[in-house]
Amino acid sequence: MTAGRQLVDPAELARTRARHPEAVAEAAARRVRRPLLGARGKLLIVAADHPARGALAVGERRFAMANRLDLLMRLRLALSRPGVDGVLASADVLDDLLLLGALDGKVVMGSMNRGGLAGSAFELDDRFTGYRPEDLSRRRFDAGKLLLRIDRDDPASLTTLDAAAHTVAAMAELQLPVFVEPFLCRRVDGRLRNDLSTEAVTTAVAVASGLAGSSAYTWLKVPVADEPYGTARALEASTLPAVLLGGDVHGRRPQETYERWRKALELPTVQGLVVGRSLLYPADDDVAAAVDTAAALLQ
Repeated sequence: MTAGRQLVDPAELARTRARHPEAVAEAAARRVRRPLLGARGKLLIVAADHPARGALAVGERRFAMANRLDLLMRLRLALSRPGVDGVLASADVLDDLLLLGALDGKVVMGSMNRGGLAGSAFELDDRFTGYRPEDLSRRRFDAGKLLLRIDRDDPASLTTLDAAAHTVAAMAELQLPVFVEPFLCRRVDGRLRNDLSTEAVTTAVAVASGLAGSSAYTWLKVPVADEPYGTARALEASTLPAVLLGGDVHGRRPQETYERWRKALELPTVQGLVVGRSLLYPADDDVAAAVDTAAALLQ
């Protein structure tokens, strides 16, 4: 990182966790909250829930996200930049950020299903091993997020689809927004690949929109489709509010990525961006500059 590095003391975090575990709940109770959508009317959320699913790579760096101290410093820097609304992460990361006092005035989104470990045979049986709806409510967090990957050739997808529907229903009962990240996918040479064709993204949007007995609190978290105008066509399948996900953009020029985001942000139902690795681990390692560029797209 090249600007605004904020040091984190891992020994102090460990001491607090060991001697005063109640400090996490106390920090959550006194956290200053804000509306999900602020005056700008758009969201920029930094995502860091990848490690809990064993997804540690960024491009060719296989264990880029494995260094928790480094990740926390990058997150604190990103959250300190103007225009960043909040963070998406699993409980271990959010607990650290609570103890560091980094979440006041920020949208806090808890990651819910992390059981479909990256590269595993059971990847599509994506169990809800992270936050439960009641956990998010008790911590006074602002939203949850779930990943919904569907492979028509893998029966395990039905287990995830069923669990996702129950979770969407439970979040609606608690009046908590839930961001559903849907993909159609398939295995290629044994590895799971997301299908970003217009047809696949459209189908995934339609399926996700229809989950549970109420869509009142459902948001969509969608990829930018591969084909020109693909995202626009896919989002015609739903009136639910949507945010764009960044994904791993390794191999694509940053300006190309930003231009794809800029065009998709003009779509009528798109309310912002949820981006992780491309902002936290940019090619030039300038986290502040990458975050500021993404924030400028929302102005």
